[in-house]
Amino acid sequence: MPLEFGIATHDVIKILIAVLCGGILGFERQYKNKTAGFRTIILICLGSTIFTMISQRAGQGVNINLVTGVGFIGAGVIFKDKISVNGLTTAAVIWVAAAIGMANGAGNYMLAIASTFLTIIVLVLFNLFENYLDKIRHEKLLNLVFDSNNFDELLDLENIIRKHKLTVQRRLVNKKDGVMHAAIFVSGHKKNISKLDEQLLSMRGIRAF
Repeated sequence: MPLEFGIATHDVIKILIAVLCGGILGFERQYKNKTAGFRTIILICLGSTIFTMISQRAGQGVNINLVTGVGFIGAGVIFKDKISVNGLTTAAVIWVAAAIGMANGAGNYMLAIASTFLTIIVLVLFNLFENYLDKIRHEKLLNLVFDSNNFDELLDLENIIRKHKLTVQRRLVNKKDGVMHAAIFVSGHKKNISKLDEQLLSMRGIRAF
């Protein structure tokens, strides 16, 4: 039965579910201080719901072009530097939020709600598992600048790294401004890498790292 202003009851339900699902996902991103937070995820979920409702009323079914549009938003939260890429998980959450909104707009309420809680489980519980794996198998790229161009100093450093029960891989060695520069990839337990960092701070022969 239509409500005031011609808004049907099922339309209100869809809008409320979109805000609820988007809010749950957005709260998790906001809590972790990510680029796309509470309001952004809500609006993405709500917007995809509304676009799907409009498409269905126009007899077009589910508007797949939403996926392309959301892709541009997701790309905007991905940042790449020389070492790593950040924002991929947030971009994935944006993509999933849009999918949830589309399911909700199409009237698949249970699918939307179940997908929301499943996504939260992945974000929270799997994050704990990832943190544990990162703790026991941490990786770090060290860019070192030595005081000289004596290659034996690099060999001595690699032996020190191995004594910390860490794996070391030499990636790059070159000479610049009369001194040796090296990039080495270190992996192992996170606490051992922290101990190595402390030792590097007090080591002679290393100008910067």
